[in-house]
Amino acid sequence: MVSLTERAAAKIREVFAKNGMPEGSCLRVGIKGGGCSGFSYTLDVAATPDEMDEVFETNGVRVICDLKSLLYLDGSEVDFSDDLLKGGFVFNNPNAKRSCGCGTSFSA
Repeated sequence: MVSLTERAAAKIREVFAKNGMPEGSCLRVGIKGGGCSGFSYTLDVAATPDEMDEVFETNGVRVICDLKSLLYLDGSEVDFSDDLLKGGFVFNNPNAKRSCGCGTSFSA
């Protein structure tokens, strides 16, 4: 499972509303190769999940994740910080063996 803190869920709901996303829209969470530590986190929006996505409901937001990414993200929590230096969405990933200094990439 990939979960959102209430602060992250509130920010996602705000983004969905601001962009006129339809009812039932999802936050897509995933990874891609790259970054200074091997994998980079990705966030995107989708109107509906794909057939092979896992779907989670967390703090009123539907979160979707493809099965390959879920191998590396299972148990992760996404938070939101409005800190001036490290603001934005922050992944707390128990599967990460090493993370870069900026927190946007990791190795497992």
